[in-house]
Amino acid sequence: MPAYAFEALDAQGKSRKGLIEADTARAARNLLRNQSLVPLEVKPVAGDTATAAAAAQSGSGATRASWNITLWQSRAFSYTALTVWTRQLADLVSAGLPLEQGLAALAEEFEDERQRALVATLRAEVNGGSSFARALGLYPREFSDIYRAVIEAGEHSGKLDLVLDKLANDMSDNQALRGKLLAAVLYPAIVTLVAIAIVIFLLSYVVPQVAQVFAGSKQALPWLTVMMMNLSDAVRNHGWAMLIGIVLFAVLWRRLMRVDRFRQLFDSWCLTLPVVGRLAAGYNASRFASTLAMLAAAGVPILKALQAAADTLGNSAMRADAQDALVLVREGAPLASALQGKRGFPALVGMFARLGEQTGQLPMMLQRAAALLSNDVQRRAMQLATILEPLLIVGMGMMVMLIVLAVLMPIIQLNQWVG
Repeated sequence: MPAYAFEALDAQGKSRKGLIEADTARAARNLLRNQSLVPLEVKPVAGDTATAAAAAQSGSGATRASWNITLWQSRAFSYTALTVWTRQLADLVSAGLPLEQGLAALAEEFEDERQRALVATLRAEVNGGSSFARALGLYPREFSDIYRAVIEAGEHSGKLDLVLDKLANDMSDNQALRGKLLAAVLYPAIVTLVAIAIVIFLLSYVVPQVAQVFAGSKQALPWLTVMMMNLSDAVRNHGWAMLIGIVLFAVLWRRLMRVDRFRQLFDSWCLTLPVVGRLAAGYNASRFASTLAMLAAAGVPILKALQAAADTLGNSAMRADAQDALVLVREGAPLASALQGKRGFPALVGMFARLGEQTGQLPMMLQRAAALLSNDVQRRAMQLATILEPLLIVGMGMMVMLIVLAVLMPIIQLNQWVG
């Protein structure tokens, strides 16, 4: 049954807001009147396209048209919030609470109106006889195809509690991996930005002051000072042109990355890099193996699971390899043989896939492969960050030292002339 957000006046004339379930907007107004409320506004909850269509067909017969244009709107659930919500729902369902009651209990916990309205709509759809996966399909921006596929498989197998628990665990592991990678690159990124800001300040303000002091001097300046003065003039006179050029290059690069052929060539080249390539391959392979293991354990057919796992790959070259493996599996090849020889995928994935096929425990073996790859990525990322941090600090110090020398050398030279 659809859910509607309402605003009404009670017998004392006070405004009341909330959610109400009804077949149509007219029925919702009648229910409010039966509760001695005067409805002021009744509208479908945000994002419910099915309810909006029903509301458009209801009413007193008068047809209203309105324009509701939203240029950009963030998701109601961030990845972290969705992970927490999935874990809470898994715990409630595992405890024996019916899905509809679990959704009702969680809807009351949200302080954000959009989240509360979204979960209320899901509860209304489930209460009206719709499957949970179909209700999630009303919000494709909030719930990915993989998320819905796992839920659908859990409903079909009658093991929704176990599937929700595995889904929550997988999302938590993925979030932890992202967090550790972000922590590994955050400090080097901050040091780099600070270094660039300091160098720009010195070149645009300090060096010109020195240039003014020695402008009237007829003595030849040291080559380092001349070089820094020329660089300072370039930054001051052509800084905006450089900035515009950087922006134009970024726009052009973004357009090129939307070209499939160019993107695939670039991603394939990235995989050949000594350190970054191993990190990219390991991270994507870990997500691929983890998603495939979760879907296979939930009972999703292997071809559909392979397609969904391939869609999680951010590297287009590895995604093309996964699509080739999908074709081979469709033709009857084992998964391990299909992944063998794909240079984007570490040999560890194919090896554990072969063990899983031989023992009949493919999901468990793929999950172990994902865990090993995830640990390897975290270890390499921390090692890279440990090496980059002192290198960046030394690089920043050397750049500042060169600028300081460029300022001090003419002063030292002038003192020698005077002496």
